[in-house]
Amino acid sequence: QVQLVESGGGLVQAGGSLMLSCAAAGRMISMYDMGWFRQAPGKEREFVATIRRIGGITYYADSVKGRFTISRDNANNMLYLQMNSLKPEDTAVYYCAAAVRQLATERDEYDYWGQGTQVTVSS
Repeated sequence: QVQLVESGGGLVQAGGSLMLSCAAAGRMISMYDMGWFRQAPGKEREFVATIRRIGGITYYADSVKGRFTISRDNANNMLYLQMNSLKPEDTAVYYCAAAVRQLATERDEYDYWGQGTQVTVSS
């Protein structure tokens, strides 16, 4: 089992940047596909980005493509999400997640979740 803790959220103006971090403990994240999801008030939790355990291949939701970058540091058991050109609609709680199965992009395919970090983008 892996424990995940997100950090780096906060309040930023539209057009600004934030980097989210996710620290893992218990097991090495090299065993998992890793992802970021987000949940805005009154909405379902949605996929943001994922990075494969092999090859570091990445996939993004269309809404963040070109603005967000997911990366991983397996040696230090860390996952990151660099968010640029932030928009008010990016406001949400952001969650780090780990999937045992490969090629996971759906919420239900992820096995372990962090508690989330709030990102608020003001207009």
